[in-house]
Amino acid sequence: MAKKKQASIDFPFYTYLNLFYKQERKKIRSTYRPLTKKFLDFNDPDSPSAYLRRPQFEALEMYVFLKEYCDNQYLFKIFEEWYYKQNHFEGRPDIGVSAATGQLGMFGPSEFSSDDKIKFKDVFEQIKSFQQTYPNYIFALTMGTGKSILMATSIFYEFLLANKYPKDEKYCHNVLVFAPDKTVLQSLKEIQTFDKSKVVPTEYVNWLETNLKFFFLDETGDALNAIERSRFNIIISNTQKIILKKQHKKQSAALDLFNERANIYKAKYGNDDDADLYGFDINSEQDLITNQRFAKLTRLEQLGIYVDEAHHIFGNALAADFGLKNTATSLRVTINELAASIQQAGSKVVGCYNYTGTPYVGSRLLPEVVYSYGLKEAINNKYLKKVKISSFKNIKDQTQAFVRTSINEFWSTYKDKRYEYMLPKMAFFASSIEELEKDLRPAVEQVLSELNIPMDRILVNVGDTSVTTNDDIREFKNLDTPGSNKQFILLVNKGKEGWNCRSLFSVGLHRQPKSRVFVLQATMRCLRAIGDIQETGLVFLSEDNINILNDELQENFKLSVDDLNGAGDKNTPVEVRVVPPPVKVKLKKVNKLHTLREKVLSGTIDLELDKAETDKYKIIRSELNIMDLSKKIGQDKDFTHIKEKREFSELTLVAEISRYLNISPIRVKKILASTKEGITEVTGRVNEFNELLYDWVIPRLFSELFELKEYKTEDEVEVSLVKEPKEQYYRVSAKKELLASMHNETFKSFIEKSFHLDNYCFDSKPESQLFWTLLHDDQVEKVWFTGMLTHGQSDFVVNYVDPESHTLRCYYPDFLVQLKDKSYVIMEVKADHMVDDEVVKAKAAYAQQLANASNMKYQMIKGTEAMAGVGIA
Repeated sequence: MAKKKQASIDFPFYTYLNLFYKQERKKIRSTYRPLTKKFLDFNDPDSPSAYLRRPQFEALEMYVFLKEYCDNQYLFKIFEEWYYKQNHFEGRPDIGVSAATGQLGMFGPSEFSSDDKIKFKDVFEQIKSFQQTYPNYIFALTMGTGKSILMATSIFYEFLLANKYPKDEKYCHNVLVFAPDKTVLQSLKEIQTFDKSKVVPTEYVNWLETNLKFFFLDETGDALNAIERSRFNIIISNTQKIILKKQHKKQSAALDLFNERANIYKAKYGNDDDADLYGFDINSEQDLITNQRFAKLTRLEQLGIYVDEAHHIFGNALAADFGLKNTATSLRVTINELAASIQQAGSKVVGCYNYTGTPYVGSRLLPEVVYSYGLKEAINNKYLKKVKISSFKNIKDQTQAFVRTSINEFWSTYKDKRYEYMLPKMAFFASSIEELEKDLRPAVEQVLSELNIPMDRILVNVGDTSVTTNDDIREFKNLDTPGSNKQFILLVNKGKEGWNCRSLFSVGLHRQPKSRVFVLQATMRCLRAIGDIQETGLVFLSEDNINILNDELQENFKLSVDDLNGAGDKNTPVEVRVVPPPVKVKLKKVNKLHTLREKVLSGTIDLELDKAETDKYKIIRSELNIMDLSKKIGQDKDFTHIKEKREFSELTLVAEISRYLNISPIRVKKILASTKEGITEVTGRVNEFNELLYDWVIPRLFSELFELKEYKTEDEVEVSLVKEPKEQYYRVSAKKELLASMHNETFKSFIEKSFHLDNYCFDSKPESQLFWTLLHDDQVEKVWFTGMLTHGQSDFVVNYVDPESHTLRCYYPDFLVQLKDKSYVIMEVKADHMVDDEVVKAKAAYAQQLANASNMKYQMIKGTEAMAGVGIA
């Protein structure tokens, strides 16, 4: 019996989860385990050494939020708690209501509208209808934003926490990674080969390298040799290697006699309501053809399942519920059967984590999406190339004209250029091998001959050994390397999902392919980012393919071709060269060493609790006059009794102090008992004001037990304002009005006063205005803009400790100014509202220390002051 269809509602619950996380981030992070905090801090993109991009890190934050704060619950339960403001979501702000003003918002659903309340109920029912026997989450990140690396990072996090807390059932002890086909499977090898030190704190890398066991099932005959009940196995396979299939054909008597019955699997997951999802009835008598790999997986505990390109798994379920075309697949059946078998063996599937390029399928929103980062966002934020799409009408039978126009534009744009030492490449897609051999290839060869381009720049890959040799396949795999000289790639049914070629700058497709989604996949192949600035990909399509692309963009990303053409950085690419001679400056680097020496206790310790100021811990209630809020009505009242406090026993107090001071609890108990106040009084005072423990008792005990000595040295070093680029120049981007070039007539008269680089690309008008002010200041001898190259290209850097994450970071000041008296001033321009920001203050404090040690000055100027012409103080 087919299950009853739910009302289909597109409600982006993930946006509200993300909003809640951002609003309550500090509170949420405080509940995480220390190892989790360290892992997240290490990967925070605000740190210059972090490898993950912002979307990857945000998705990782959501992954950890669901795992630790929401305790790996089913999504419908999380939605229920969120809607009713229960447990973890208690006290959250109402959506549709401004937290600042308390007024009803104009847009979005409101929890005070009866219609919207009904909508929320329907959303809950819809999410619940997709419930599996395990938590199921979808992370939708568009192509090129690094889903494979995100998946690997999440797995490393799981294993580190599972090793630290082996009895906690929310962490994965083993992992199965599914790929939909062999192309994507090859791209997932990155999980195995990836440099773990880029995303894992250094002290844990060796443990991972030692304990991780990889099983890459890329051939049909590969057996899975993982040891039963072992931990930290990562099995990477395409779905065909493990998937269960229904046995349709009745065995003959002879086959039944000689074949093993061990490969016939009786389904444990039985639910008639799911019959319409999978295209056949599922019940406890269902015979499913299994294999050695499936059987081995059922004997691995605490399994986490990761599905790449997850739209391959969700197609049927959503087709059934959204009324779309139903095409049967058994991947979901396989995962459900794995979960049932593992549960029967006494363990469980911890969760299924699905990664896909779009939150939509068939133009409908996937209900279990927990994070989404779209195509337009990725282009606008420079994680992908910009794209220029050209449409050709009546071009279907004009292959030579199409190829000539496309190659000429590609060659005029990218001729003789290299990007990260790699040649730019162009791909043409043919609909058949015959079309490629008789039509496309001769046209390409003709144009290359006209442009005097060697024919060995062509590479053909069609999946047919009579056309594509092993050498061609090897060249295809090595396209994205500096050693490849191939630039014109001719493909048939290749280069779809999983083909990662960052040096691909252009694609051409003038005949309509059999698969409509192929047009979208082919277009997006050339959008992967390369280099430090945002490049542009060139796409050449027939008018028919443009119409298909429009439909696919709308269905998968809610975008149009016009949206895609208009997306991206509007800045101009600029080549920045070092102007000789290189500018060097002497700085005093301050090195501090702290040593901890244990003292010998002598006599009784007096904690002097009576001297502790406790008024600041009290909650005081006042009644005020609404006509004059400076006037109080009556006396203030002490409401400290309403505080939420932890009630310590002597035993838990000893444990807490021991944890902070890292000394034996037995010793702590003896020390407290020997204090003037005694352990009983100390416990009573701490229970009255918990803050006393951390602000007074523990610091006093620390000072009695340890002596902290600081050793400071100052070393004079000579640093370069800019390092020599590996190529002949650095590539950056800037708005034309914020570009100061020594080649421009406006600045030619100031070349002797500035320009250690031939082009200065400012971030803001206040920076540009301050530079102009300093150029005209008579007391200024030299001024250099140093805030442009901030990714390790300069040694003029201030190291500081971030007050929020407590990690070491790098700060590159905006300007270094030499006055005519040969003294130096380090200058920074900040927007007015950022001047009091804690991180900005920390940068300024450490810059001030460096300036003082080096006999320099440090000056911060507000944006409005810079625009008003304020310069050297």
